[in-house]
Amino acid sequence: MDIPGQHGAMTVSGQPDSPATPEIIVRDYGACRSLWAELTEYHRDIYGDPSIGGDDPGAGFDDYLAASHRMGSWVAESHGQVTGLTGLFDRGMSGEVEPVVVAAAARNRGIGRMLISRVAEEARARGYQYLAIRPVARNIAAIRRFHAAGFRTLGGHIDLTMDLAARRHEWLPGASLHDLDFDY
Repeated sequence: MDIPGQHGAMTVSGQPDSPATPEIIVRDYGACRSLWAELTEYHRDIYGDPSIGGDDPGAGFDDYLAASHRMGSWVAESHGQVTGLTGLFDRGMSGEVEPVVVAAAARNRGIGRMLISRVAEEARARGYQYLAIRPVARNIAAIRRFHAAGFRTLGGHIDLTMDLAARRHEWLPGASLHDLDFDY
């Protein structure tokens, strides 16, 4: 894994010397942290809540790197610049893609799909029975992209939430499942 202050290219996987595909390598901790901050800013925008992520929107990346169930992380690079980030979490008999982040300037070029393909390849190699992804319900664009990338089964669990506290954002109406209406 990349260590703060340590730069250069290196592969992150369960195999210490596994080669990276030419399209996806792990490099430059700072670039990945800025992608994480961009994702946090996007969540602030879709929820209308500037407090998401606290004072440092990239700080959640440090927790991501430290997660013991993280099996690997990969980035997409274009012209020497990191344009996307993804990872694989171990969930027992299944894997979970977490996160998929593509820089706003690099979207709609297939980078996210390429990153998901790399995670799926790793999940198959590890013998997982399923590969899951858990976008926030309000991220309609991501849900559509993940559906197009092959995530077509509602499996495992669905998070149903009862809101018990005042929010900085309003819930949006319009989601339905099994003829039941939900806010998101």
